[in-house]
Order: sequence, then structure tokens, then C-alpha cells
Amino acid sequence: MLGPVFLREAIATPRRPRFYLARSVYLLSLFLLLCTGYLVLAGTQPLRTAGDLARFGGWMFLLLAPLQLLVLSFQAAVGAASSVAQEKDRRTLLLLLLTRISGFELVVGKLAAALLGVGSMLAAALPLFLALTLFGGVSLEQVFDVYLVTLTSLIAASAVGTVVGLWREKSFQTIAVTLLAITLWLGFWEIVAAGGVPGLDPQLAGLLSPIRALLSAAQPLQETGRWIARPALAYTLLMLGLSALVTGWGILRVRVWNPSREVRGHAAPRSEEPPPGLASAGAAQEPAAATWKVREPRRVWSNPILWREVRTRAYGSKIILIRAAYLLVFALAAVTIWTAIRSGAAVERPEVSGRVLPAATLPMAALGVVSLVIVNALAVNSITSERDALALDLLMVTDLSPREFLFGKLLGVLYVTKEMVLLPMALIVYLAISDVVTAENAVYAMLGAAVLYIFVATLGIHCGLSYPIGRTATLVSLGTVFFLCVGIAICMVIMVSFRGAFQLQLAPFLIIILGGGAALYAALGWRNPSGAIFAAAIELPLVTYYAITQFLLQQDQLPVAATVITGYGFATAAMLVPALSEFSVADSHSHGGSEEGL
Repeated sequence: MLGPVFLREAIATPRRPRFYLARSVYLLSLFLLLCTGYLVLAGTQPLRTAGDLARFGGWMFLLLAPLQLLVLSFQAAVGAASSVAQEKDRRTLLLLLLTRISGFELVVGKLAAALLGVGSMLAAALPLFLALTLFGGVSLEQVFDVYLVTLTSLIAASAVGTVVGLWREKSFQTIAVTLLAITLWLGFWEIVAAGGVPGLDPQLAGLLSPIRALLSAAQPLQETGRWIARPALAYTLLMLGLSALVTGWGILRVRVWNPSREVRGHAAPRSEEPPPGLASAGAAQEPAAATWKVREPRRVWSNPILWREVRTRAYGSKIILIRAAYLLVFALAAVTIWTAIRSGAAVERPEVSGRVLPAATLPMAALGVVSLVIVNALAVNSITSERDALALDLLMVTDLSPREFLFGKLLGVLYVTKEMVLLPMALIVYLAISDVVTAENAVYAMLGAAVLYIFVATLGIHCGLSYPIGRTATLVSLGTVFFLCVGIAICMVIMVSFRGAFQLQLAPFLIIILGGGAALYAALGWRNPSGAIFAAAIELPLVTYYAITQFLLQQDQLPVAATVITGYGFATAAMLVPALSEFSVADSHSHGGSEEGL
């Protein structure tokens, strides 16, 4: 019913080992979080009554449900966008458009195919969520509503990723526009929920924001004064309608957008001399054709890779759209911080140990994560696009040195994403001028941010060179950034919620952190394992854990900056130094064929 595109993916996906591996690792991670929470709670206070178990079950449900929504929505959006972008990079989408496949079969087939992986992970986790009802504090109705909101959000994220992928030509444009569009949507409704948009009822956020709808669905008792009794059903109907509109627009425009102007052939220039038989007849009727002159050659720098990244439109002519969308995200964060400073709200609500966090914490953290993800996406795409266009093989046979290639790509990525690098630092300077943070802490923050930007750019290049399939490289690279930014923060949420008895909390947390380090080593050292990469994979989660802990405790920030700079600097060197010695590029022939095959 959905066409041959979906049928092919439905047949091929279960034959790939990573389909079962991803589902098993996801379920195991949720189970370890549940076990960690139980061990920590049992070590800090006795669980003697049914009420104690009910409170534990309700708390773990409120932790795991938003985590599942965040992880699977991110994977659905990026997976759908990168799947369509890969079809474009390999020019296979043009072949599909030449067949009898309709627009509905193509668009809906790609959307449904993108849901196969995340849908199986969502279904695999259902028994775990149903087991939480055995503790008490969670009803079957809550689980049903949460899963309804999550599934609807996955469909909406996949629809946005698929349609944006069919609209934009370059892989980086596709991924960046998808992430920025989702970020703007979430940020706008969070402002509405806070009453920051006059004329819009804050209750609308619960009907159109996945975060607000999930939190409302997870509550054991619905709030009074709601427009309807079941906000999850209203959110589902509205988001399915919006997803249908987005998908329908993609179906109508798919053959208009593709092939784009960047890949269409140009008409051949008119010949200066007419054919011999028409020379005399046309001489009296038409003037002589204008002569065509070749433009002056452009001067190339000593590093041609850097020259191409800086002086040409290597990532498409419409990258201005990405910059405009990022400026909107930056404006939302800046206005939020400026409003808090003008109103005198110098702090957020109390968080840890009776202390308070600065008002700029949440918007600055969100802006920083978005910036890091975009820089990383461009870095990995700078390599995968070369491979998919068969240009990387040509570069390997030239006299380019590894130093010229790597530093050209690295500096080029940072130049193209200069707005994502400089604007957050400018906001840090504004916070220092406004006395929200001290000048010393502002310097620490800027140095740490610079190291993180270099790290994510190097990580993207490393994954692009290590994985032969562009989609796999993109998911591994972005997944690593996601784990370091969000995964460690989830561990800290458990630590903060069950304060006290650190010696009882250390063992389960070491299991999670060391397990994450082992997975990180498997991802980074998949092709060229080394002792330095192993050490970097083990110490990065510990460094991030320590930095978040010190920041939450609002203690001296110099150890935080020193730890981040040292830890992430070492990880950057571990990936960069071996690559500088020689070209080491993974290809599909060296690993037994393409991963995308049947």
C-alpha cells in the first residue's frame, strides 16, 4: 500500500545486524537507568511500604518518558533527513523520479521507512514501561497517553525530516534546517507557555508542544481548567493534522523541487557559425551570435581544500537559510536572557543543595547544544559529501598532504559556521558586561566553548573518514555529541534527585558512565582502534560528569574549565594526530560491501 520504497526498506532493515543491536542497546540502557535509580533510592532510604515503591515508580516514569521522547525524536528527525539526503548525494533519487513511482509512494514510503527503526525501539521499551505500573504510582492510562504522544511526535519529526530532505539539495542543509525548525518550534511554545506571547493562551503549549503534552500526559491527575479532558488525544489529533499537511506539501512539490537547479544541466552555448546549409539564408535574417568568452581563472590558495571551503559555495547556495534560522534561535535565547536581566530575575528556581542557578543557564545551554550539533553536522557532511560525489577518491591520488586536507576541512568548517561559534561567545560577553557572570568565569566559558567547537568539528571529520556510509557516519557523530551533552545530564538528574550517601551512588553511576565510555570507544575506534582513543572514550564521560557536577554546585569554575579543556583537548588530539600521519579513509570495499545493501 505504501509502495516499493517502503517495501524495500521493510525487507532490508530486518536483515541488518544494527537493527537488532540498536534496539537491544536502547532497551538495556533504559533498564540500567531503572536499576540505577532503584539501587540509589534503596541505598539512601528504606523501601518499606507500598507508598515508597509507588513514589519510586512515578518518579522513574517521569524521568524515562521525556528521555524516550527526546532520544527517539532526535533519531527520527535526523534519520529521516539523512536517509533522503543520501539518496540525493548518490543521485539515486533522480532514478526513482524517472520511474512510475508516485509522489505519495515516494514521500510516504521514505517517511514510513524512517519510522521502522525508532518504531521498533519504542515497541521494545513498552514492557519496561508497563512494568513500572507494578510499582504503583503509574496507571495504564498514563502509559497509553505517553506512548500516544511519543508516537505522534516521532511521526511529526520524521515528516519534517523527510520533506526538508526532499526540499534542500545538500546534506548539511537538510540536517541543519530540520534541527533548527524543530528547535524553533519547541522554543516558541515554551515562550508561549511562560506567557511571553501576548494574545496566545499558555494552555495552547500543552496542545502543540510535545514536551508540554508529554508532561501533561504523565501526570497522575489531570489539571482542572483544561479545554478538554485528555490533552494527549488533542495533541495527537492536532499534530497528526500538521504532519499530514507537511507530508501533503512534500507530495505536491517533490517533482518540482527535484532535480534542483544545482544539478540540472545547462543549455549548450550557441555556436558562432551556423550549419553550412543555412549559412547564406540565415546571414540576411539574423545577426551574428555574440562571441563567448571564458571568465578569468580564479587564484587558488596554497591549500586548495581550505580555498574551496571558504571561497566557493561548497555546501550549497542556500546556506543563508540556515544562518537565518539560527539567528532566530539566537534571538529567542537572547530575548529570554535580556528579559530576565531587565526584570531583576538574576536566578532561576532553586535547584541543588539550596543553591540557585544563573538565569542564563537554560537558554545558554540550549543555544550551545544547537551550535555544537550544527558544527558537528557540517563537519561530518564535509567528508561524506566528498565520498558520495566520488571526489574523495580523486583527492587521494593528488599531491595533497594529510595536513592540508585535515586542517583545510577543519578551518573551513569553522569558517562556514562562524555565526554558530561567535554569537554564543558574544552572548557570554554580554552576560559579563551585565554582571550576570564575572569576567573571570566569562573567560573560562569562552575558552571551554572554543575547545568544544574544535572537538565536535574534529569528531565529525573523524567519523566521516571512518565510516563508509554517510548515513551511518552522521548518526554516529551526532549520537556521540548527543550522548555527551544529554546522556551525562540524565545521570546528573538521578544524582541530584537522590542526594546523600555518595558511596552508595558511585557504583551504579560508574556502571553507566563506563558503559557509555565503552560504547563511545566502539564508535570512535571502530576502524582504527588505539590506546589514545580508548583513553579518550573512557575519560570523556567522566570529564563531562565532573564538569556538570561542579557547575551545579556553583563552586569554583576554574577546575571546570581546566577539566573540560584538558579532557576534550586530549580527545581532539587522539583523533587528529593519527590522521595527520597518513590518509586513512574507510570505503565500502574494505568492509565487505555497503551497509545499505540487502
